[in-house]
Amino acid sequence: MADTKRGREKQADTEERRQREREMREARSRADEAEPINDLEDSRRAGDGAPRECHRRGCEEPAAFVVLERYQEESGHGAVEATAALCRAHTAEEGPTNLDAAYPEYVFRIDPIPEDE
Repeated sequence: MADTKRGREKQADTEERRQREREMREARSRADEAEPINDLEDSRRAGDGAPRECHRRGCEEPAAFVVLERYQEESGHGAVEATAALCRAHTAEEGPTNLDAAYPEYVFRIDPIPEDE
């Protein structure tokens, strides 16, 4: 194909079409997969009576608090919500980490986990 404006536009259109087709194939192949769950939901679903452990790697203390931070995605196209169940010691170390991505609905909250759960 000659290197003309029309040829370059056709190549770009072809590549965009191929990308869309590839994304559709990947989406179809993932249709049977379970939705990913965050650590908080995972710990809440542990219905076997096992105590929830702290989210921090290597810590086996029971979780006492849930830390939530909602901030603007880097691309600016949506909000990201990060949650973690933490023990008392690690909760004391926790603080807002994404203040540079704060927006009017920004949230940083620490909630205690009720002991009856």
